[in-house]
Formats: sequence, C-alpha cells, structure tokens
Amino acid sequence: MLAVCSLFTLVACNDYETYGEKKDKERKAIRNFLADSSFVVINEDVFHDNGDMTDVSKREFVYLNNSGVYMQIVHKGCGTPLQDGENSDLLVRFVEMCLLDTTVFYNDVNPYDVDVMNVKRQGNTFTASFTSGAWAQSMYGETVPEGLLVPLSYLNMGRPRSATDHIAKVRLIVPHTRGHIMASRYVYPYYYEISFQRKTDL
Repeated sequence: MLAVCSLFTLVACNDYETYGEKKDKERKAIRNFLADSSFVVINEDVFHDNGDMTDVSKREFVYLNNSGVYMQIVHKGCGTPLQDGENSDLLVRFVEMCLLDTTVFYNDVNPYDVDVMNVKRQGNTFTASFTSGAWAQSMYGETVPEGLLVPLSYLNMGRPRSATDHIAKVRLIVPHTRGHIMASRYVYPYYYEISFQRKTDL
C-alpha cells in the first residue's frame, strides 16, 4: 500500500509544471514560431531608424522591450494617429492563434462581422474595451489585452480614400503577461493579425 501511494505521489509531482517551466515552454514556442515562419527579429533602435516601420519583404518583427511583444507593421494606415485625450471607436478585425495548441479564433471572414473597440489615449497610455463583436461575446469578455494596444502608438487610423490607401494592419506575438485571461491563466503566447480603422470614418 505504501509503495502504491508513493507511486501516485511521484506521478502527480511529475505532472505538475511550475510557473518557471511554463514560461520556458512559452519562450520556446515563440522561438520555434519565429524560426519556422522565417521571421527576422530586429531591435527597437533599428525599428526607430527605419521610421518606426518593419520591412514586410524581409519578414521583420521588432521586439519591444517594455512589453515583450513582437510586432510587424504591415500597413501603417491612412488618416491620422489617435491624439492625446481622444476617445474613439475603432473597427477591429483579427485572427488569433495560440502558439501552444494552435487554437484559432477570428472575425475576419464576413465583412460585416467586425468588433468595435472603444479606445482612450492619455499621453502614451491607451485604455480600451470591446463594446460589440465576437471578442466581447466570447469567454474573454470586454477587456482589451494590453498587447493588442501596443501598436496604437505607431499607427494611423482612417478610411482609405484612394487606391493606394490602406487601413492599419499589424501582426503581433503577445506573451501571456500582456494577453487575455486565458493566456495569463495557462501561460500561453498568442499570434495575431489585426486591422484597425476609425468607426467614425465610415
């Protein structure tokens, strides 16, 4: 009986992952995703020297030290940036993929299936909540993860008015510390493709 109890205890201990082990697994998943996708990581100095842009043709992602987020700016967007003190509704389309179990969540198939995100800017700080759409109705709730707000400092928000205009679009790798409730709970990193546009420009 003692031997059986000891065996169960050993199995239970082996199944338990510490927070440190989960973080190691997260870092490995991010490294593998970057390598498998042939993405090239640049630092913030190079990013700023390039006018706060990444070269999509070179598959560049910038690593942002303060947040731990990896970002690729596909289109900087047309129009103007969100201004200090501004409160604005943005239309958001996204694809979200967990890098540890490849679960995918998205709203970018139907052109009318769009989330609305209310954003307020105070200095360099952005706060936001989803007011409608798939995200707001999901298990994540209305709170916008910090990682999804990181690109807003670098993007313009507007409506395309010519053939050469594009709405803002980014790709992100968001660690659990800047992710939603599920990312934080399970120490999961997520990959995103997101576009932003001012609702008032429609």
